[in-house]
Amino acid sequence: MTHDPAPLEITDLETLKALAHPRRQRILQHLGLHGPATSAGLARELGLNTGATSYHLRELGKHGLVEDVPELARGRERWWRAPVRDLRVPPRSRQSEEMRAAVDELARLQLADDLEQLARFAEHRDELGEWGDAHLDSHGSIRLTRAELQEFFEEYIRLLNRYKRPDEQTPEGARTVLTRMFTLPAMPIGEPE
Repeated sequence: MTHDPAPLEITDLETLKALAHPRRQRILQHLGLHGPATSAGLARELGLNTGATSYHLRELGKHGLVEDVPELARGRERWWRAPVRDLRVPPRSRQSEEMRAAVDELARLQLADDLEQLARFAEHRDELGEWGDAHLDSHGSIRLTRAELQEFFEEYIRLLNRYKRPDEQTPEGARTVLTRMFTLPAMPIGEPE
């Protein structure tokens, strides 16, 4: 079963700022990789203060970036999850200066996490058995119009969504696999000095 969420463009500056916070990014990444958790469990896993973790979860919840999982709650225990969403930011040409700062910080945090994940994989690759061969990499360049690039991106998102499925539909032996895709126009290389 394919989960194909409609794209949701984040135009609210406060929501972008909430996303661009380092601790909140760590919380969202953990929930995305490991599924629902309590604030105490997240604090323990991420080495954070429980009170601060609860605060950050409430702030993320206020912006719809995490949600309660009432069916997991026992007593006063509150569980949180990151809903499957296709979050997008407006094109740079439509961003205010403040939005650009938040989007740039978000991109910096995400790239730093990507590099950390890659380093951890490289360090433990030999311990993963057949999954040690799962680092598939492709670098290339293609000539596209701006409209074709947008079409290429949407096709990539559709492909990802085809493989997203709830836990109960995940085949035995499946693992969470991180996917990353970014595009940027090639910049002219200057003359050697």
